[in-house]
Amino acid sequence: MQKKYLMTPGPTPVPAEVLLAQARPMIHHRTPDFSAILMEAVEGLRYVFETTGSDALIMSCSGTGVMESAFANCFCPEDTVVVARNGKFGDRMVQLATAYGLNVVDLSYEWTETVDPADIATALTENPGVRGVVVVQSETSSGVLNDVKAIGAIVAEHPECVFIVDSITGIGAVECKTDEWGLDVVMTGSQKGLMLPPGLAALTVSPKAWRAYERSTLPKFYFDWGKYRANLAKETTPFTPPVSLIIGLVEALRMIREEGIENTIARHARLAEATRQGCEALGLKLFAPDDGRGSAVTPVWVPEGVDGKAIVKIMKDTYGVTIAGGQDSYAGRIFRVGHLGYFGDFDIITTLAALEMTLAQLGYEFERGAGISAAEAVFMGQA
Repeated sequence: MQKKYLMTPGPTPVPAEVLLAQARPMIHHRTPDFSAILMEAVEGLRYVFETTGSDALIMSCSGTGVMESAFANCFCPEDTVVVARNGKFGDRMVQLATAYGLNVVDLSYEWTETVDPADIATALTENPGVRGVVVVQSETSSGVLNDVKAIGAIVAEHPECVFIVDSITGIGAVECKTDEWGLDVVMTGSQKGLMLPPGLAALTVSPKAWRAYERSTLPKFYFDWGKYRANLAKETTPFTPPVSLIIGLVEALRMIREEGIENTIARHARLAEATRQGCEALGLKLFAPDDGRGSAVTPVWVPEGVDGKAIVKIMKDTYGVTIAGGQDSYAGRIFRVGHLGYFGDFDIITTLAALEMTLAQLGYEFERGAGISAAEAVFMGQA
């Protein structure tokens, strides 16, 4: 028998409390019982997104579904949007904008770089009439954290331009103050910081984004935000919802509220720091830049002479610890340790122990136990 540890940036582990909540007998979604659950979920989401001024909508889809909904609901054909991208999911935003016939001002960066807010300001100045700015806050593929607070202040100076933020691996793991930072559309997925199985996504829509919705002429049906808002006013959903997932969501949001969102974010920062210091103590190099490292996932360069894909395989097959490899052109060149959602200190210790044994098996030379010791120092407040 082998105990398994899921240390990926999604899906992430699901707490027993949430699993048990989802195992309750099925209820009908057009009943007062479900309405009460749905409205508690909506209010819990607004707490986690840190908003009182935006509506929170729940959709039955993955994160890519709410990404698509943002384009379908905010724009008209041939509108101009600025998309800043420094990873796989920024790339996906360009693909979605192109699919909907939008004119894209493409601000492309290396995956090891952060988005420069000054570039956003320049793009808005040089392209009058831009209707949207799209940025990934926490890039799952690279671990880079982009400064959406600074970008939000820039976009706020443009009344007809909405700021769309992919915080799918950000919400619940890094600070994301929707109202205070002027974020018009913010989205997340259930299998990330919300500690649920995949299949559910959520987003917030500001009054400015609703004005964009009113002028939008792009086709939409299932992802039509107006349907969700109108039905929420009646405490229901426009289509059949994943009832058990929403019941689980309520339980997960209760757990986050009990911990306190500030404490949740601080816990993630501690886990990320321990992971980073543990890897560096082994002589490994971190992928994300010093000034742009998020707390959701830690990508690490594979050391020279070591098979990167073998690291992922051995950790999973031999030691029961599942981490993620690199994506696209970084496959085999980096590995990624996820730590967003239901994680604690000893998950990091276990992962670093498995990493040490794996690297030793692959012939990489380092001081045995150094990674574990470095992480312990962080957790004990000695780093």
